[in-house]
Formats: sequence, structure tokens, C-alpha cells
Amino acid sequence: MNDRTVLPTGSLLVTESSVRSPGRVAGFMALVLVFMLAACGTPSSSERAAPRTDSDQTDADRRAGVRLELAALYFSRGQFNTALDEIKQVLMVKPDMREALNLRALVYAAMGEPKLAEDSFKRALALYPNDPDTLHNFAWLKCQQQRWAESDAYFNQALAQGSYRAPARTLMARGVCEARAGRLAEAERSLAKAFEYDPASPAVAVNFAEVLYRNGQYERAQFYIKRVNAQAEQSNAQSLWLALRIERRLGNTKTVDELSQLLRRGYPQSPELQALDSGRFDE
Repeated sequence: MNDRTVLPTGSLLVTESSVRSPGRVAGFMALVLVFMLAACGTPSSSERAAPRTDSDQTDADRRAGVRLELAALYFSRGQFNTALDEIKQVLMVKPDMREALNLRALVYAAMGEPKLAEDSFKRALALYPNDPDTLHNFAWLKCQQQRWAESDAYFNQALAQGSYRAPARTLMARGVCEARAGRLAEAERSLAKAFEYDPASPAVAVNFAEVLYRNGQYERAQFYIKRVNAQAEQSNAQSLWLALRIERRLGNTKTVDELSQLLRRGYPQSPELQALDSGRFDE
């Protein structure tokens, strides 16, 4: 799955293969699908000790797995009640299934039920206290609630797990959260570390470039956003818009005009083009 999390100016988050559209997606839905699918694909610490093969799966495992996939599909389409029904079926068969508890929490969060989401995450952590995916997801919920200290604590606890295989993902999310909180220096450090772990990630590069731009480091921001836009399959309205704003700050009028035309031709209905036409460069 090729997902990219982008932090535009302001407090919105978007995924490259967006949950609902290639434009901006506000609030919790922007990142949860990425994180849920990653959680489902990453074994817990106990599971890593003894990898399971197809022959180890019971009929209950297979039924639960199929229903969880359906739940994820319904969730991605915004059919939250149907997703919850599928998750209930999963938990009837496997009440301690980590992935189902995570997905249930994410669905509740997307529905605007933070208390139910929190209860589900706490249930998962009671069963799997050091599971980095659950800690990551719970940290993101805290970030959405602007409970910055708690969010930091859960992100850091996830990163502290020696068996964790996705530190770049959590460092990026922590950086996005720090930027939302107005802690741009900390955000820059987190995203720089994320880039060290995964320099090929367009998600990390775009978020890093955005924070550098907001910190007034235009030439450094230019370097990272150029890496993304150099690949046609990676660039989108947001990455072009960020590049345009950076070039404008650097006084490169010709490049600004070129990027404006790319945005106009490629994304005529985008919010970014509307912002360009309205002269809203730094909202």
C-alpha cells in the first residue's frame, strides 16, 4: 500500500491514496487507515517470538481474518456502522484479537466517539502492554484531542520498543503532531530522524519540507520537495503547491510560473489551485 501522509500549512493531514479523495481530508480519517493497515500487518511482540504459518491457523482464525478485512474495507469507505458490525463478529470469535481492537478504536475515533475509542485502545494495551502499533495509534488519538503531553508519551513508548519495525512512521506522526502543537523545532528534529530511517519515503520528505518551510529554511525545504516532485508518480497537488510557495519565498518567479501551470493543468479542481488563484499562500 503506497500511502503518503502530508502536513500542509495549517492543521490538516492527507494521505496520498486518500481514504476518500486525493485532496485534503480533515481530522482523524486522514491517517487512521494507514496506521490500521500497518498494525494489521505487523505481528505483536509475542507473535514475533513464534511466527505462525498457514497450517497454524484455525477455522476461527480464518473467519476472523476475513471479517476483519471486510471491516477495514467498510471503514475505508466511511461505512462505519457496517464496519463495527463486522468487528463485533470478529471479537465474538477472537475477543483478544489485537488488530480488531485497534480497528474498533479507529472506527470510533472517526465517528467522533473519542471515549469509546480510548476504551478500546486501553483494552488492547491491557492485553498487549508494549505493542508499538497500538501505542502509535493511541498516541495519534491523543494528538487529535490536542493532549500533547500524553501523545508524546505514547509515541515515545512505541519508539522505545526494541522489536518495533516502523520507527519512521511513528517519528513522522510525532513530528506532524509537534507541528500541530506549534512546536516546530521539535517537529523538525522528529522529521529529520524519520528521514534518516526512510529517506525514500515521499511522506517523510513532504512533511519535512513543510516544517522546514514554516521554520523559514526555504533552501533546505526546496531540496526535499524537489526529491518528491522529480518523480511524477509521487507528486500531487499538495507537493506542487508546497514547492510553489517555497520558490515564491526564494524569489524564483519563473519556477513559480511553471509550477502554477502544472497545478492548473493537473489539478484544476484542487483546493491548492483555489488558494493560488486567491493569493492565499500562507493560510
